[in-house]
Amino acid sequence: MNRNPIRRIWAEGGAAINGWLSIANPFSAEIMAAAGYDSVTIDTQHGAIGYEGMLGMLQAMRASGVAPMVRSTWLDPASIMKALDAGAWGVICPMVNSRADAERLVSYVRYPPRGCRSFGPTRANFALGSDYGAVADDEVLCFAMIETAEAMANLDEIVRTPGLDGVYVGPADLTLGLTGRRYRTGFDREEPEMLDAIRRIIAAARAAGIRMGLHNGSAAYAARAIGWGCDLVTVSNDVRLLAQAAQDSVAEVRRLARTGDVVAGATGASSY
Repeated sequence: MNRNPIRRIWAEGGAAINGWLSIANPFSAEIMAAAGYDSVTIDTQHGAIGYEGMLGMLQAMRASGVAPMVRSTWLDPASIMKALDAGAWGVICPMVNSRADAERLVSYVRYPPRGCRSFGPTRANFALGSDYGAVADDEVLCFAMIETAEAMANLDEIVRTPGLDGVYVGPADLTLGLTGRRYRTGFDREEPEMLDAIRRIIAAARAAGIRMGLHNGSAAYAARAIGWGCDLVTVSNDVRLLAQAAQDSVAEVRRLARTGDVVAGATGASSY
């Protein structure tokens, strides 16, 4: 069986850089997987992606060697087990609010006797190796998202859940959960109370011997998060990259046309 590349990075003392997919398209998944990320996560919670779309995206990413993960729709055994059977190296589960929730999550990710995952790794046997069933419990990653006031109140119990590999922070929901609408929604928090909350989660994860992941809106913030001690940082999703690149391209054409700052006689020959 192939081994989980994220675990190798951690064993070497590094942090994993994670991409994010919300568009249900194997070609865009293939492009992102070849961009140099250590892992790429398919978002089946908020992304426009169903099971069939997810399966094709996992297949498209295989050749790159990137570690594919899936954010599940919810704390739902069916969606979690199907994502793993399809060949995901890990699951990021939203809205885990208590130790009981975390225990349920772990049980859906691990085979008996450590959990209750049903055995049927339809694609994982081919994508991740014929010995998948023997080693999956030690290779597949189980992340619980911390994104509510309730989860923060139960943080110390959640991070000590046996079988949990890490916690993952969604700053937008966590800010809403802790402060309501006092602040803008979004990533890259700078409010002192939110920075304190993120650092508290990092410290709690460290104390429990598990990993910490953070969703980021910019490369600069992701680099800061690695400096704080985050083990996995998500930066750039397919939607934002496409939108920003398109906007920048159009804006540049308009700027050049307005200022006349163009090369005289340029043909702009196409490669097509």
